[in-house]
Amino acid sequence: MTQNFEDQNKLPELKLDAKQAQGFLSFYKRLPQDARAIRFFDRRDYYTAHGENATFIAKTFYHTTTALRQLGSGSESLSSVSVSRNMFETIVRDLLLERTNHAVELYEGSGSNWRLVKSGTPGNISSFEDILFANNEMQDTPVVVALVPNFRENSCTIGLGYVDLTKRVLGLAEFLDDSHFTNVESALVALGCKECLLPLESGKSSEIKTLYDSLTRCGVMLTERKKADFKMRDLVQDLGRLVKGSIEPVRDLVSGFEFAPCALGALLSYADLLADESNYGNYSIRRYNLDSYMRLDSAAMRALNVLESKTDANKNFSLFGLMNRTCTAGMGKRLLNMWLKQPLIDVNEINTRLDLVQAFVEDPALRQDLRQHLKRISDIERLVNNLEKKRAGLQHIVKLYQSCIRLPFIKSALEQYDGQFSSLVKEKYLDPLEICSDEDHLNKFVALVEVSVDLDQLENGEYMISSSYDPALSALRDEQESLDREISDLHKVTANDLDLPVDKALKLDKSTQFGHVFRITKKEEPKIRKKLTTQFIVLETRKDGVKFTNTKLKKLGDKYQKVLEEYKNCQKELVSRVVQTAATFSEVFGSLAALLSEIDVLLSFADLASSCPSPYTRPEITTSDEGDIILQGSRHPCVEAQDWVNFIPNDCELMRGKSWFQIITGPNMGGKSTFIRQVGVNVLMAQVGCFVPCDKACISVRDCIFARVGAGDCQLRGVSTFMQEMLETASILKGATEKSLIIIDELGRGTSTYDGFGLAWAICEHLVEVIKAPTLFATHFHELTALAHESADREPNIKPIVGVANFHVSAHIDSSTRKLTMLYKVEPGACDQSFGIHVAEFANFPETVVALAREKASELEDFSPTSVVSNDSTLEVGSKRKRECDSDDVSQGAARAHQFLKEFYDLPMEKMNVRQVLEKISKMKDDLKKDAVNSKWLQQLI
Repeated sequence: MTQNFEDQNKLPELKLDAKQAQGFLSFYKRLPQDARAIRFFDRRDYYTAHGENATFIAKTFYHTTTALRQLGSGSESLSSVSVSRNMFETIVRDLLLERTNHAVELYEGSGSNWRLVKSGTPGNISSFEDILFANNEMQDTPVVVALVPNFRENSCTIGLGYVDLTKRVLGLAEFLDDSHFTNVESALVALGCKECLLPLESGKSSEIKTLYDSLTRCGVMLTERKKADFKMRDLVQDLGRLVKGSIEPVRDLVSGFEFAPCALGALLSYADLLADESNYGNYSIRRYNLDSYMRLDSAAMRALNVLESKTDANKNFSLFGLMNRTCTAGMGKRLLNMWLKQPLIDVNEINTRLDLVQAFVEDPALRQDLRQHLKRISDIERLVNNLEKKRAGLQHIVKLYQSCIRLPFIKSALEQYDGQFSSLVKEKYLDPLEICSDEDHLNKFVALVEVSVDLDQLENGEYMISSSYDPALSALRDEQESLDREISDLHKVTANDLDLPVDKALKLDKSTQFGHVFRITKKEEPKIRKKLTTQFIVLETRKDGVKFTNTKLKKLGDKYQKVLEEYKNCQKELVSRVVQTAATFSEVFGSLAALLSEIDVLLSFADLASSCPSPYTRPEITTSDEGDIILQGSRHPCVEAQDWVNFIPNDCELMRGKSWFQIITGPNMGGKSTFIRQVGVNVLMAQVGCFVPCDKACISVRDCIFARVGAGDCQLRGVSTFMQEMLETASILKGATEKSLIIIDELGRGTSTYDGFGLAWAICEHLVEVIKAPTLFATHFHELTALAHESADREPNIKPIVGVANFHVSAHIDSSTRKLTMLYKVEPGACDQSFGIHVAEFANFPETVVALAREKASELEDFSPTSVVSNDSTLEVGSKRKRECDSDDVSQGAARAHQFLKEFYDLPMEKMNVRQVLEKISKMKDDLKKDAVNSKWLQQLI
């Protein structure tokens, strides 16, 4: 297999003579500098790249610089690399679909005359679709976004425009944002943005740098454009040409925004939409409302493994990979991708999806029948896109026809359903399908194809217009057949004259060089040599025999060739007409694609819920201001799908006023991270409209999921692990509301124990008392568990802390061997140690190191390997460090701690660099220590 791969991607030889090389070098030097552009030059049999592009390709894709060759000589030489056609497809797919920092340009020509024929970016891949998706399904539709930020004193108004070039959709949005651009990040994630346009800034302000960081976190390519491009002059007139329907609604929509129209104007210019007349009247425009869907930022998408990653060991590592059981060619995948980025928040809409999934779960026969028919459905969206762009041929029309003739079977299957949701199925799918496929719509298209296309020839792989479709084509076909008969008769007469058996000795061939010719073997040639030289014209003598003709055959052959050319031209003209007529059905095909892809995704949900070894259940959904989040016997869907896992279910009860804020402690590798993530994943799946991996689930709808899980250094952007942790937490503190769900794992571990604990405590109090969102907080700071008992110790005039509950992941230590066994069960109560030394033993640390660690740990705290957990919630937690403090001391200390928290929260971190932030925090900490000299309570807290 490796050998095949090497052969497939073998370096083609770079063949250019001195004159060609000199001409090319002169052209290449004239090209404008563009650090992002990877330029390829089509040499017919292979491609080349040059200069820094060649070095990048050699190192990145060939993993060696030995692939480089020098074009030219001396100081004028240019590094070059040749790329096979297969390797070119691989590289383009990687640059445009996987990476986010390159544009691709393709040139054709020779010598010093070259012209740009294709260009693409991660957000605009339309030029390269034929290469990117020749053998792969299109799983996502990239979107280009333009932003116009308008900074004011304490806020920022964002004008947003976007264009989906595949679906031909334009959109506008305008909203206020905080200093961390949490709303921008959520919008970029929800829209599936791959590229973002921003006005070119002469001086980079701290706000703009923060915005750039948001784009980087979302994996979005930044493209800066002149400020003059962000204008709305003539925008309504331009949109009037692009958008289908009347111009009045467009004018009304645009007039409702202040900054978004400027962003949309920049997009029209950048994508050059008005230059392509096939765009006219084919776009739709809409207002994008940020509050229509659950907001997810890039951190949440990563923490919950929502979309696929190149590092996934198998498809079930991501939620998309697990849930993608779609059958249609690409359409279902793209809709699922969009739904996962845009979970619903409207209870009725969620329940409608759940009703339909339940209908398919309860009727396995219906589910299997529909899935079998959907497997025969082509990618209607892309076929229609090709139709509208006038890039379609007869093959595309036939694929649409083959999809259409499956509709009666799909309707018949749906009609047979008579369960409790039959009226909903009729309203959502049967009635719209009936309208789509009636005599005025797709039935008319089917009739057009059956009349115009020669369907019998499809078995031979030929796509042709039926000769009976057009009188002129029919006449040419008759003439062609008549000439065929005459040539066949001449063949028989000639065989008799030469006394040779027809076909066995005297063959009739048709070649591109000579047309119709007679051929005999060299063995037969001596028998008829005399007649051959006197009555015929010998054309060629080769190993396979002698080819010859006569005036009659030549005349008939020439006539046949002429009729054939006329027939082909007539076919071409008629194909163009049929394609043009088929394009008038684009709108109804768009509606059909939306219907079928929605059925496909819901069937995928039903198939997942039914086929898992541990079945999924339908969640009960309540509005965000009522109900709790109760997950009984919940599991992580991706983890339980791994072959090597025997998953242990856990309950999670986030209840208002009781356990709305849960602190989860326990040993490393004990399952804390998996548990808090699975809660987020279950809530996300429910709001997408899917059954969830639980025994029972009741979910209060969340408007946003915030996740601070894991820390990765970002030194390339000058951000340390701890700073990254603080920035992500600041986003939560500024962006979360009481309707959000917050998941935090190991906060404050990136600095000293005391600083980290202080920050963790302050952030917990703020989340409980100010934001009041349901929160899962996994930590090794066991002292934090005292927060659940704070209300009992507070003065009557201080508002008590309510809704905090302690949980731990259980573990067992054998008293004789001191061996630790993880039980992976989440139970009430706090855990009083991390078992870090036991985990070190798992990792086979030397015994001397483990022994010394135990000794030092026992010096620092009253370390006892046998006191594992405190299951009795009435026991006083953290008693080993408890000190007696009088009420005045507690009151004054708490007030000073609140002051510290407020100062930290008010820090304008977006306007400060890393050094300034650390210096300020250090000063605040020193001031707090000074004030703690006379306060035992503050000393205990610090």
